[in-house]
Amino acid sequence: MRRSAPGRYSSSCSVRRLFCDNGGCARVTFAEQVDGLTSRYGRRTPVLQRAIGALGVVLAARAVVRLGLLLGIMVSRMTVLRVVMALPEPAWAVPRVLGVDEFATRKGRRYGSILIDCETRQPLDLLPDREAETLASWLREHPGIEIVCRDRAAFFADGARTGAPQAQHCADKWHVWHNLGEAVERLVSRHRALLRELVEPPGARSRTCTGARADHGRRQAARALPAGEVPRPAPRHPRRGPRPGRAGPEPARSRPPTRAGPQHRPQVRPRRHPGGDGRTGPANSTPTVSTWSNASPRAARTCRSYTANYRNAGPAAATAPCATTSTHCVPDASPPRGDRRWPGRPHPAKPPAGSRAAPLRADDQLQLKTLLARSPELTAATGHVRTFATIMSNREGDRLRGWIANVCADEQCGLTSFAAGLIPDLDAVIYGLSTEWSSGPVEGRVNDLKALKRALFGRAGLPLLRKRVLLIAASRRAKSASEPKHP
Repeated sequence: MRRSAPGRYSSSCSVRRLFCDNGGCARVTFAEQVDGLTSRYGRRTPVLQRAIGALGVVLAARAVVRLGLLLGIMVSRMTVLRVVMALPEPAWAVPRVLGVDEFATRKGRRYGSILIDCETRQPLDLLPDREAETLASWLREHPGIEIVCRDRAAFFADGARTGAPQAQHCADKWHVWHNLGEAVERLVSRHRALLRELVEPPGARSRTCTGARADHGRRQAARALPAGEVPRPAPRHPRRGPRPGRAGPEPARSRPPTRAGPQHRPQVRPRRHPGGDGRTGPANSTPTVSTWSNASPRAARTCRSYTANYRNAGPAAATAPCATTSTHCVPDASPPRGDRRWPGRPHPAKPPAGSRAAPLRADDQLQLKTLLARSPELTAATGHVRTFATIMSNREGDRLRGWIANVCADEQCGLTSFAAGLIPDLDAVIYGLSTEWSSGPVEGRVNDLKALKRALFGRAGLPLLRKRVLLIAASRRAKSASEPKHP
């Protein structure tokens, strides 16, 4: 080894060139290869080739190029992609329990499917879409699957029944419970009047801005005008004409806008004095309120409050820096680093620790009891939901048929549509509520896949994403297997 340049070293070795004695051989001569150092038609050593492949799997192409400049590895991003795509895929056996779920390559437009082994949690393959025929073709090519864990999507159910008719289907418990929660939420939303009576005390003013209240606010704003001044109508957009089908003028909004435009904002600060000292006008000058009539009643109230604060400040306000309305509500201070809340705002409520919900407080329990006493429909739904929770917690899936019959017979519970929706996929739901298998491992792999997809800035195709998912999962398993297990 000799030094060819500052920071560069070169080594030379002698190899033999051999020839073939067979006259019919097309290859006349060939060079001898050194194990671990050279390869046929290789421009890099096997060690460097493996290093580029490992970095490409973890960091993708452009990041490897930037890191290679620091490590002295001159390589292009296209070379990194070729090396990654040429790596062999990890071997796997046909699983006994297969998990399938969808993922978005472009949310709302393109979706794919991920298949994993629920026993080992190893990703097996990524399908280009979520069609039933694609899943059925994959299942026919890999026979021997006994259990298919999935959600209640129709395309996964049809594809699994077509490709693996002998397999037992397992509907995910979380998705069933989530569907029940959505049904209960729709049921409770129909009783908003009862909820409003419990939350708001009797005689409390409603927050809904009615037409009469809006007219009252406009009258209050008109009284704030100086004597003899007429309120000016708010300007309209030059391209915006009257609505079609209306002969008269457009009626006023029942709810005024909450934010005034630039042309409606009152000038609460006096103009600068023409002198060069930077001070404002005379100390007895007060803000004008001539534009309050053009603003909404809420903005007019805010301006009057602002003006009162300005007058109470006295001469000190004349030399104070120009401020906005928000400075009277929030202190003019930046939040400390790491805490993006403005000063004075309470900390957001943290969710309770643990997987179970925290018990209700005494006042919440009293409100719930009062609500159930006023609504027989919610009372009946509460009993059915608690029964379903007991079935799911104790894995008593054989009781589900009786639960569906009771819900369909009870006309007051409001959960008939949810119970009827379980009947087409009843066998899978019963098995899912009776066993320990679920789609939890699949959901975890979907989250991992999303992180890898974002690392590629959404520009990678499915082949590269599939290769990275499989190889990264295999490297993690190899690392966990090599680490010593502590008792």
